[in-house]
Amino acid sequence: MSAAAPAPVSTLRSVAQQVVQTSAVALFAKPSADYADKLAQAQDCLRQAAALGAVTQANSLGVEDMVITHIAQQLQLNLPVFVLDTGRLHTETLALLERLQAQEGVDVTVYHPQAEAVRDYIRQHGQDALYDSIALRKQCCDMRKMEPLARALAGQKGWIAGLRREQSSARAAVPLVDTSEPRTKFNPLANWTQGDVWHYVAEHGVDTNPLHDQFYPSIGCAPCTRPVTLGEDFRAGRWWWEDENAKECGLHVQKSKH
Repeated sequence: MSAAAPAPVSTLRSVAQQVVQTSAVALFAKPSADYADKLAQAQDCLRQAAALGAVTQANSLGVEDMVITHIAQQLQLNLPVFVLDTGRLHTETLALLERLQAQEGVDVTVYHPQAEAVRDYIRQHGQDALYDSIALRKQCCDMRKMEPLARALAGQKGWIAGLRREQSSARAAVPLVDTSEPRTKFNPLANWTQGDVWHYVAEHGVDTNPLHDQFYPSIGCAPCTRPVTLGEDFRAGRWWWEDENAKECGLHVQKSKH
């Protein structure tokens, strides 16, 4: 018999909405003393990415990625953007995707999982088998994220991500430019704080996912994401029923050299 799904996200979300009627900007837009230097560094990082050629931005439709897309637009770098629509995104996330696609000057390509692979997985394991074991959850991530990512990055020399060192211990050493893999990875917000990110949003009126206002600092697929509570880290709402060491989907996991 399949294990019961973890604590209902709908309940947690309802509680978060009732706790405070405010916005993420109002709560978090507090820039660092060296914010201007960090912004200049991010701009230089994106210019370096554009100069490399054949580089694309992975936009998860979270606040960091929306900020990066906006900075690139401001610099007129014409960096293409791709989004992975896993088939299990929140309604709010899909609505933001539509708004992003409607923006002038943003070249957005959307990648979906292979329909046959999704059907086979659901027929064999059930739609919510991701709660049954880490292996089945990772299989779901591979099918819905990793395989489409491989297609998105085919032929690219590099890609741009919204990783920040502050997000988790696993990301504490994220470099601005990572050349450790065959494909260069640019992390222009690597040393930004949450306050820096939301300050940029406030300054420039960046469109963001309304789930951020409901205490979702990190937003993934709907079944795998819940709001966080005061004192929890940024990634606590992702795969919260699993061990801390397992909580990545594979998109940003450093491969072993051994």
